[in-house]
Amino acid sequence: MNYRIISFYGILAIIIGILVGAVDTVFGRILIAVSEYRDARPQFLLPFLAIAGLVIVFAYQKFGKNTAKGMGLVFSAGNTQEEEIPKRMIPLVVGGTWLTHLFGGSAGREGVAVQIGATVGYTFGKRLPFYDAKRIMLVTGMAAGFAGLFETPIAATFFALEVLAVGRLDYRSLFPAAIGAFVASYTSHFLGLEKFTYSLDAEIAVTFPFIMKLLVLGIIFGVVGGLFAKALTDTKKWLAEKLKNPYQRIFFMGLGLSAILLVLQMGRYSGLGTNLINASFHNEAIHGYDWILKAVLTILTLAAGFQGGEVTPLFSIGASLGYWLAPFLGLPTEFVAALGYASVFASATNTFMAPIFIGAEIFGYAYLPYFFTVVGISYVFNNNRSIYTGQLNNFI
Repeated sequence: MNYRIISFYGILAIIIGILVGAVDTVFGRILIAVSEYRDARPQFLLPFLAIAGLVIVFAYQKFGKNTAKGMGLVFSAGNTQEEEIPKRMIPLVVGGTWLTHLFGGSAGREGVAVQIGATVGYTFGKRLPFYDAKRIMLVTGMAAGFAGLFETPIAATFFALEVLAVGRLDYRSLFPAAIGAFVASYTSHFLGLEKFTYSLDAEIAVTFPFIMKLLVLGIIFGVVGGLFAKALTDTKKWLAEKLKNPYQRIFFMGLGLSAILLVLQMGRYSGLGTNLINASFHNEAIHGYDWILKAVLTILTLAAGFQGGEVTPLFSIGASLGYWLAPFLGLPTEFVAALGYASVFASATNTFMAPIFIGAEIFGYAYLPYFFTVVGISYVFNNNRSIYTGQLNNFI
């Protein structure tokens, strides 16, 4: 790859970063407004989750064609198994996610941002005459999508580089992916999209018992993330076999989810899970079962066919689990919550570098060695599982 092509990719990455950052901002700000509206009146909105599900399935059946594969389509395109990512995927996944959150589904948002970025990047890439341009621009778009939503550009760059194939970093895409990520992050920040950040001030004494405690935490977070990934995959498969009709599947599951979410503290486990994240870092009430219920309801929501993602719920699962574990190990609650925030994400997505920098960019680079240690252990102990079934695995 000569300097002319590298420079061209850099310029194109700036354009992609601006476009994706702007779309992420619109999506993210409306999602926040939708979530606040739902939280103010859950008793009036949660009962209609099943109806919202029917609308989502109808839209995908009528207009979506193969876009229902969602992230699977992105992985297929990135691993050269798919020749097209339709642009109509963007409005479908955005609208479906807004509906899911408005009526109380427990889901995330990163899947939408990554699909937005991947679609934009792939659309540019397929028009270029350069070798493997489609993949390079797709990775660039994925990095921009993740960064525009979470405003963690270094983590977003590594996420896009490593998530498509375990055990392989796509260094050919490093330059444009980094540019796209930073530009998207600055764009969404400039346009007013909120970023979650928390400055840790825990005093840590590195001793042998402390290191052993980090080892224990890494194993626990790794097992939890791996089990989440396996349960999500198995539940999707089981429901697809038992309820083959997607309308019936999402409707009956929606009815059950509405009842459960209403009974469980009027929607405490609805939406992204940012309420649990905030509680974990501001010494508010967190119960030992919060992370379990959030995990189960997120799995059921996504397996039923509702739209969104898994990453923000994984952050909330990890943070609330960490908060609950901290007293047993005699460690600061916010410190262990931060480690869980990054490490459960690592183990469930089967990624290593991105979660380390998620921790550093959100909680402070002074704690990077601890994120490296616990994330590394959780990555090893996830039993090589991932929420992304399209992820190529070079270790198998």
